[in-house]
Amino acid sequence: MKKIITTTKAPAPIGPYNQAVQYGNILYTSGQIAINPTSGKLETSDIVSETKLVMENLKAVLEAAGMTFENILKTSIFISDMNNFAAINEVYASYFDENTAPARETVEVANLPKYVNVEISAIAGK
Repeated sequence: MKKIITTTKAPAPIGPYNQAVQYGNILYTSGQIAINPTSGKLETSDIVSETKLVMENLKAVLEAAGMTFENILKTSIFISDMNNFAAINEVYASYFDENTAPARETVEVANLPKYVNVEISAIAGK
């Protein structure tokens, strides 16, 4: 019943994990960061572009599982500086309908993988 979800349209895992795992109708995505899936390079020049790439990577993982942002039940956002919250939130909001947006938590952390500024994971269901 556990199904591993992978796509070349999102960054390959950089450790012992998968891009997502589907269990029944529920999808658990790993945290996405701003790695360009084509070049394999980090793109962190500004927080708006970085967040957009994170969301596009998340979109690619969802699509690999036959889902969209409409399927997301909950997201977790980890940011290295709460002063970036407004810019991150503006990009994030553009991917959802406010009336049906998922539950969410946003947490400032001391550090993130590869020293990125934002990481986002999701739980989605069909």
